[in-house]
Amino acid sequence: MLKNKILDYLIILCGASLYAMSVVVFTAPNNIAPGGLTGVATLINYLFSLPIGTFILIMNVPLLIIGYRRIGRTYFIKTVYGTLAVSLLIDLFSCFIPTYKGNMILVCIFGGILNGCGIALIFSRGGSSGGTDILASLINKRFPQFSIGHLIMFSDALIVTISAFVYNSIEAGLYAVVSIFVSSKLIDRIIYGTSADNGKLMFIITDKSREILPLLLNDISRGVTVLEAHGGYSGNDKKLLVCAVRPNQVYKVNNIVKKLDSSVFIIVTTATAVNGEGFYKKY
Repeated sequence: MLKNKILDYLIILCGASLYAMSVVVFTAPNNIAPGGLTGVATLINYLFSLPIGTFILIMNVPLLIIGYRRIGRTYFIKTVYGTLAVSLLIDLFSCFIPTYKGNMILVCIFGGILNGCGIALIFSRGGSSGGTDILASLINKRFPQFSIGHLIMFSDALIVTISAFVYNSIEAGLYAVVSIFVSSKLIDRIIYGTSADNGKLMFIITDKSREILPLLLNDISRGVTVLEAHGGYSGNDKKLLVCAVRPNQVYKVNNIVKKLDSSVFIIVTTATAVNGEGFYKKY
């Protein structure tokens, strides 16, 4: 639906705004490289005074080309949109938003919170802010047992190490670690919920199981168990679809199901653990 698409892009824009504020207000002015291409651009800005947003956009071009070849059209479009929004807003905000230079712990915490919230909002609507986010999303699709937040955190380690040398300060690297840790934890909590390594179990009671079933199997790529159900109040026979999904897929399933059956009844619960194909496998 057009309404949902507009909402997706508005939320991605909100996420990009939070991300940009974290860079402009907290991390860049205090010599903290927040990791990824943004961290690289922050270091370049420190050394050569090049605009952070513009350099982020330049470095993202080859990754966007890779993304176009390996990911879906919708994800690619939202990623381009998210990357442009982040890059432009960073340079725009740097012109008029005041920076904070005070307690470094507060800088790390609030910079990490804004960064994590921004990235999580963008991810939750099927997009990306570019850079290592693209790589993390691709790896997560292939190996879902590795959370997006952890993948980004690991990829940031090299940037943090380099930043300590560029700023000639071990503390700068340590502060960056704190900020990245806060950000990655927040990403996982927002995207995956309180059980970061687990999934969601959806119970879908519907009269249109035949139309809904192939969409869940093909568009969401999740297995579905079909059970017979009998309404205690209505006395009508219905189908109960049971589907284990990733938390960030819940809204996608809701959208698909409600388009086909406006009277559908959906129960979503957190699974303590989901082991098997497409989820964490415990050996």
